[in-house]
Formats: sequence, C-alpha cells, structure tokens
Amino acid sequence: MPVMPPRKKQTTEPTIDPDIEPVLETENLPEEQPVVEDTLTFKRSHFYAVVTVLAFAAGVLLGYVVWGMESTGSAAPGPQTADQPSGPVVEAPVTQEPQFKRYDIPIEDSYALGPEDAPITLVEFSDYQCPYCRSWHKEVYEPLLAAYPGKIKMVYRHFPLTSIHPDAFPAAEAAMCAGEQDAYWPYHEKLFGSDSLGNDTFTTYAQDLGLDMTSFEACMSDHKYQQDIQADVDFAIDLGIRSTPTFFINGIAIVGAQPLAVFQQVIDKELAGEFPK
Repeated sequence: MPVMPPRKKQTTEPTIDPDIEPVLETENLPEEQPVVEDTLTFKRSHFYAVVTVLAFAAGVLLGYVVWGMESTGSAAPGPQTADQPSGPVVEAPVTQEPQFKRYDIPIEDSYALGPEDAPITLVEFSDYQCPYCRSWHKEVYEPLLAAYPGKIKMVYRHFPLTSIHPDAFPAAEAAMCAGEQDAYWPYHEKLFGSDSLGNDTFTTYAQDLGLDMTSFEACMSDHKYQQDIQADVDFAIDLGIRSTPTFFINGIAIVGAQPLAVFQQVIDKELAGEFPK
C-alpha cells in the first residue's frame, strides 16, 4: 500500500497560538434502550405507531452521522459563521428535506494508507492522547478495513487538543519524525496502542522500530513539523470541527467514536450511489 511522503519541511519555527483551544471530545454512543418485561399483544394501529417511532429514531441517528446536514446544500467548507454552533457538536438538526453536505478535505500533504484509486477516502481528524480516539482505533479501525478490502484509503490529519492533552502535540511531532524514516504508520500504531505518552515513550518507540536515533531526536528537538501540525489544527477549527475523533467519508462527516455499524451504513450507501454527489 502506498505511503504519502511527508510535507515539505519548514525552515522557520512557528509558535503555537495558546488561544486556540479545541473543545473536548464528545462521546457519541447509542442510548440504552428500556427493557420491556412480559409479552405484549399489538393491535395493527399499535404496530404502525411503533414503526413511526422507529423511523423517527432512524432520522435522529442520521443527524448524528451526517454532520453538516443543511437545507442550502452548499458544499464548500469555510470559516465558522454566526449560524454555526460555538460549543461542542452533539447533534445536527434534521430538516424536512435534508440535503447532504460534502466537505472538500485536502489530503495531498497527509499520510495515506490504502489504494490510491480506492472508491472510499476516509479522513480522520484525531488526537493520540484522546481516549475516545484510542477506543475507536482499537475497536473499529481494523474491522472496518477488513470489511472493505481494497476499497478504503485511510488518511490521518492531526487535531491535538493541547488544552487537555499536553502530550498530544509532541506525539504528533514524533509520528511525523518517524515518517521521515518510512515508519509513520508503524509509529502511528504504537501511539494509539499506548496508555501513556511522553518523551521517554517516544524515544522507546523509535528505538523499537530501529530508527536512526540521531536523526529522530534532532527532528524532535527542532520541532521540524510543528507548523504542519498546527496547519491541520487551524484547518479543522476553521471547518467547524468541534470534537475528536471526527471523520469524513468522501467528504461526508461522522462525528465521534461511532461504532462499526454506523460507518458501514454510510459506506454501503456511498458505494451504492444513494447519497447526492
């Protein structure tokens, strides 16, 4: 599978804007359903009522899945405007005649895993220290790729929440530095498999992968990829992303550590051509 080359190196050392504080992760898990005891006999009118409730629930779920659903149908991303929520995104409104909004997410300068011509491009904005991001990676990532062999190109873009995850930004730098030695994805896996991060951990992982430690440590101390990672953060904030992880399936957004079934639902419909282009 091809690996995209790292971004062009910057010669200046930028300063991270301390005022940029992305919001906390949101956990989007299905609500627990009440248990009904005993056996119930339904009349036909009751049956139709239940069907109506289920249809409404499906619509609410779609509101979670398709972020950016709006009546105008505009497809161009842009800075946050006054009608966009300033707090955590929990649920997108569902209109009577919803239209899907596809966002244009550049991937040319990001690492990608999978066939170049895959029909599905899955872009993940994530944080190596985010517990929900690690949970999704552990429970959904590999089963999802296995369910669609050769059909998904996985792209990772950085969104470290520095206000609550002090090791997230240096972890992203470490992954990029490992990428200089063709070890981005193995290092990426180690970071998401770790319960604790820090300088000692970053060094240990580099040694485990047999990296040239002089080059790796120089890359880290020079903060060579600080500006690239900050550019990812700025793009995510301008686009309106308010939680980690956030995903885009061919430009259609899914917010939060959703289960495998949610991703399969969107991908299956996309492959079947059921979503507007």
